Amino acid sequence: MKKILITGGAGYIGSHTAVALVNAGYEPVIIDNFSNSEKSALAGLNKICGREITSYEVDCLDRSGVERVFVENDFSGVIHFAAFKAVGESTRNPLKYYTNNVDSLLILLETMSKFGVRDIVFSSSCTVYGQPEVLPVKESTPRQLAESPYGNTKKICEDILVDYIKSGADSRIVSLRYFNPVGAHPSSEIGELPIGVPANLIPFVTQTAAGIREKITVFGNDYNTPDGTCVRDYIHVMDLADAHVKALAYLSDQKDNFYDIFNVGTGRGNTVLEVIQTFEKVSGQKLNYEIGDRRPGDIEKVWANTDKINNILGWDAKYSLEDSLRDSWNWQKRLSERIV
Repeated sequence: MKKILITGGAGYIGSHTAVALVNAGYEPVIIDNFSNSEKSALAGLNKICGREITSYEVDCLDRSGVERVFVENDFSGVIHFAAFKAVGESTRNPLKYYTNNVDSLLILLETMSKFGVRDIVFSSSCTVYGQPEVLPVKESTPRQLAESPYGNTKKICEDILVDYIKSGADSRIVSLRYFNPVGAHPSSEIGELPIGVPANLIPFVTQTAAGIREKITVFGNDYNTPDGTCVRDYIHVMDLADAHVKALAYLSDQKDNFYDIFNVGTGRGNTVLEVIQTFEKVSGQKLNYEIGDRRPGDIEKVWANTDKINNILGWDAKYSLEDSLRDSWNWQKRLSERIV
C-alpha cells in the first residue's frame, strides 16, 4: 500500500480523509501537534478502520521532527491540512497565522524535496476568492483582496506553490479550494471536535441544541441575500475527504512539474437561517438564536462552480445539507453520551 502523510491528520478533515484513504487502499500516516485536535479522534479513527493508524505527535514547524517522520516512512504523497483556520482569531492575531500557516508549508516542501516525495495535495480555501463579483465562483475567478489574515495565508501559500512549480521543481501539486465542511462520519465515531468555543456555525448549532451553549448569534441579517444572512456552500466532510483521494489518483497520472486547482463544494448556497431551519427539521430540536452585528472578515455570499472537479476528477458531492446536519447532530449526541 502507498503511504500518504497527512499533516493535521487528527483534525476534523484530516481524520475523515484518513478513513477515505484506507477505504481506497492507501496507508495514511498522521502527524499532528494536537493544538486544535484531540487524541481521542485517533481512537475513533482506528475503530472505523479496524486497525491502528500510525501517528506522530509532531509540530509542522519542527523541522527535525518532520524529517524524522520522513526518515521512518517511505511516502508516496502528502496531504497538507495543518493550519490555523479561525477567521476571527486571525484578525486579532495575524502574526500567529502567518508564522504557522506559511512556515509549515515551506518546511514541508523542503523536506519533501530532500526525501524525493513529489506529490502533495494542499488544503486551500474558498476564502481566496474574497467577496467575488460573479457567482458561482470558478477556479478561473480572480482572487480578491483577502477579507482576513487567514484567507491571505491561503493566497500566499497558493502563490508559493505556483512559484515553486515555475522554478522547475519536480513536484506534482493540487490545491483544493474547500467551501464549508460540515457533517461527520456516519458511524459517529469521528466528527468536528472544536476546542473551546466553536468558531464555525455547525458545531455551535449542535452544541446549542445539546444545551452546551445558551444561544446562537447570527452575525448580521442585512446582507444582500434572500433572508439577509450570509450564504455559504456547505459540503459534507466525507465528500471532501473523497475529493482528496481523487486528487491523489489524478496526480499519479501527471508528469513532473505540475500544478492544478479545484473547487470542492456542492455548487449550492444556503443562508445561515436556512441552515438553522434545516437543522431544526432533521433533529426535531428548536434552536435559540438571536441576530447580532456583522462579524469582521465575513464574506457576504459565496458558493462553488464544480464543473471542473466533476469533469476532470470524476468527483461529485453525494451528501445533501440534510444528511450533513443529521450526521453532525448524531455526532453531537454521541459526544454528549460520552460526557454523561
